[in-house]
Amino acid sequence: MITAYGPRCIAEKVGSGALTRPGHGGTLPGRSRAGLPSRVTERAEQPTETSVTTPSPAAGPRPGTGGEGAVPEAGVRRRILADLTPFRISADYRRLWFGNMVSWVGSGMTALAISLQVYDLTGSSFYVGLVGIFTLVPLIAFGLYGGAIADTVDRRKLGLHSALGSAALSGALAAGTFAGVANVWFLYAVIALQSVCQALNAPARSAMIPKLLPPEHLPAANALNSMIMTTGTLVGPMLGGLVVGFAGYKTAYLIDAITFAASLYAMWRLPAMLPERTGSKRPSIMEGLRFLATRPNLRMTFFSDFCAMILAHPRALFPAVAVLWYGGDARTTGLLVAAPAVGALLGGVFSGWQGRIHRHGLAVLVSVGGWGAAIAAFGLTRHLWLGLLMLAVAGFSDTVSMVFRNTMMQVAAPDEMRGRLQGVFIVVVAGGPRLGDFLAGTVADLTSPTVMVVGGGLACVLAVTLLGLGRRDFARYDARNPVP
Repeated sequence: MITAYGPRCIAEKVGSGALTRPGHGGTLPGRSRAGLPSRVTERAEQPTETSVTTPSPAAGPRPGTGGEGAVPEAGVRRRILADLTPFRISADYRRLWFGNMVSWVGSGMTALAISLQVYDLTGSSFYVGLVGIFTLVPLIAFGLYGGAIADTVDRRKLGLHSALGSAALSGALAAGTFAGVANVWFLYAVIALQSVCQALNAPARSAMIPKLLPPEHLPAANALNSMIMTTGTLVGPMLGGLVVGFAGYKTAYLIDAITFAASLYAMWRLPAMLPERTGSKRPSIMEGLRFLATRPNLRMTFFSDFCAMILAHPRALFPAVAVLWYGGDARTTGLLVAAPAVGALLGGVFSGWQGRIHRHGLAVLVSVGGWGAAIAAFGLTRHLWLGLLMLAVAGFSDTVSMVFRNTMMQVAAPDEMRGRLQGVFIVVVAGGPRLGDFLAGTVADLTSPTVMVVGGGLACVLAVTLLGLGRRDFARYDARNPVP
C-alpha cells in the first residue's frame, strides 16, 4: 500500500542461554558460553555471600531511574521509537540499510527528472503518464520471475548484479543527456529496463534479511525498511526538483548513478546467500503459487492488503478533492499526496512497540481496518488539516500492516520459497493500487468523490472484518509458533 504513494517487512528467544546465529551473540540452549553444560555453569555462577552487596537505604534510587518502580527514560524511548537493535547486532544489515536508503533517494530524484524531461520534450501529460506504464508493466511481468530466480541462485550475486544494472542505466541516462539525445523513446526504454532490474533485485534483497537477523528482530528490521521507501518517496523528488532546477537533468541522473555505490558496496560485503533448496532443483513460478495456495495464513496477508489497496484507495481523486472539497489548487493536491507518506514515515519512526506484538495476524486485520476507517473519516471532513491528519493516520496504519505482513512472509515461509513470495508481493503491491485508481475514478464519476471515499473506506472495514471472521486461525496466528 505504501508504494502506492511512491516507488513502495518470533519465535526464537535470544538472550540468556538462547540460540542465536553465529555473529549475533548469545549461546546455545542448555550450554554456557564456555561450552559447558548449563547445570555446571549455574553452580559456578552462583554468587557467594561475600559477592552480594546490599545498597544502603540512604543511598536512594540510582541516577536516571526516577525512583522506585520508575521506567528509565531510555527505556521509554526504546518502547516508543524505532528499535535500532538490528543496526547494533548486524553490521551487514546496517550497511545494507544505509546503502538502500541512499539509492532510494537517488531513484526518487530520477523518477521526478524523467517526468520533467518527458514533459519538456513532448509538452503532453499523456506522454508523462506513459512513464508509469513503462515502469509498471516490466515490474509486474518480471516480478514473479525475479522471485523464482532468487530461490535458485546466490541472492547476494543476484542483488549485486541487478543493482549494478540499475546503476549502469542511470549512467546511460546521464550520458545520453550529456550527448544531447532528445528522444522520449530512449527514456522509456531505459526506465523499462530499470524496472526489470528492480523486479530482479527486490525479491533477492528481501530474502536476505532473515539470513542476517534472528526472527525476533525482523519486525524491527521491517519497520526500519519502511523508512527507506518513505524517505525516498519524500526526499528524492524534492532533491530532484532542486537539482534539475539548478544543474539540469544530466546532473540528477549522474547523482543517481553515483548513489548506487553505497548499495553495491553493502551487497559486495555480504557473505554468500544461497537458498536452502528442498525438492526441485529448478524452482518455478508455478511451484511458488502452488505453495501459496496451500498456506492460508500467508494468502490472507495478500487478501487483507487487497481490501485496502482496491476498495479504499483515493489517490486518483486527490486533484478533484483538492478543488471540490477544499477550494484548493495543485499545492493542495501535493499536500494530499504527501500526507499518507508522512504518516507512513511516522509509523516507522514510532515502531518500538511492534516488537512486543506476537499476534501478527490480528495486528494486520486491525491495521487494515484502521486504514479503511481513516479513509472514511477523510471523506466526511471538509477541513483541510483534519483531512490531512486522517490521511496521515491511514499511512501510519499502512506501515503497521506492512511490517507484520512482511514479517509473516519471512518467518512462516521456508527459505527456498521466500523469493517467490516476495515476487508475488511485488505484483500485488504494483498492481493493486492501479486497480484501486481505476475503481475510484469509475465510482466517483458515476456517483461522487464523497460516495467513493466514504463508501470505499467502510467497504474496506467490512471486507477485512469478514475475512477475519471467515479465517479465525489468521487472527490467532502467533509469531512464537508461526504456521503458514
